[in-house]
Amino acid sequence: MLNRPNLAILIPCLNEDKTISEVVKGFRSTFPEAEIHVCDNGSTDDTFKCAKTSGAIVTQHPQIGKGNALRRMFADIEADCYVLSDGDGTYDPHEALSLIKKLEDDGLDMVVGRRNAGKELPRHNMGNRLFNVLYRKLFSPDFSDIFSGYRAFSRRYVKSFPAVSSGFEIETEMSVHASQLRLPCAEVDISYRDRIEGSESKLRMVSDGFRVLKAMFSLLKDNRPVLLFGWLGIGFLAFALLLGVPLVVDFAQTGLVERQPTALLATGLAIISLAQFSLGFLLESVARGRIELKRLIYLQTR
Repeated sequence: MLNRPNLAILIPCLNEDKTISEVVKGFRSTFPEAEIHVCDNGSTDDTFKCAKTSGAIVTQHPQIGKGNALRRMFADIEADCYVLSDGDGTYDPHEALSLIKKLEDDGLDMVVGRRNAGKELPRHNMGNRLFNVLYRKLFSPDFSDIFSGYRAFSRRYVKSFPAVSSGFEIETEMSVHASQLRLPCAEVDISYRDRIEGSESKLRMVSDGFRVLKAMFSLLKDNRPVLLFGWLGIGFLAFALLLGVPLVVDFAQTGLVERQPTALLATGLAIISLAQFSLGFLLESVARGRIELKRLIYLQTR
């Protein structure tokens, strides 16, 4: 058996020197035996020094983005159980106990901290709700807070997770990975605290929201292509019928096709519709193969 710690705390961090010391000390007080890892994600302040002084194991990863930092941490860090937290002080380290307890008692692969969003900005609340509704419609009803940065994972989950996303959209990819492999997961209610004074959020509502939306549809293409291309095919087919049916009626009555450009357009739309359906079914076979491969990697991890 590998000589690895039972618990690893993972904190991807960028420019959080005002809070990282408090976060690391909070986890050290709650979990004295755990390894606390901080990934300095290209910070330009004293984050590296503060985390190191506080007793964390610090690595540096120059590629900016939470997804990039997590990819490095998931690949390099060995443990039996993992807890992911942000470095901005918004999560209570003591509440990780409830995440771990749920994970171990129920034999789960991921437990998500469902945030009490009462203190969040209203516009962020609205965006979170919209994206969560969209996720439940497109992928699975399993999660109600797909953007939570407070999670506990089994080793099986961490070592089978591909981590393709580079930024904040990584949380959405985590949820999709669990949903598509049908891994046992759960949510636990946690509090969500105000940021420490002087700490600034790196979340940009418009740009990061667009990136999450783009990533969500990319994940839909990779995991449920029949749904995506099927609806596109239906849309093109509807336009083709809208243009073509009157022409067929006129031809039945007069024996002539009077609007040839419209007929060509309707025919082209029908061909595009058929191509969308065909592409969806073809990519569905590829998606099944990818899911089966991830499932095999998951099963091989002890």
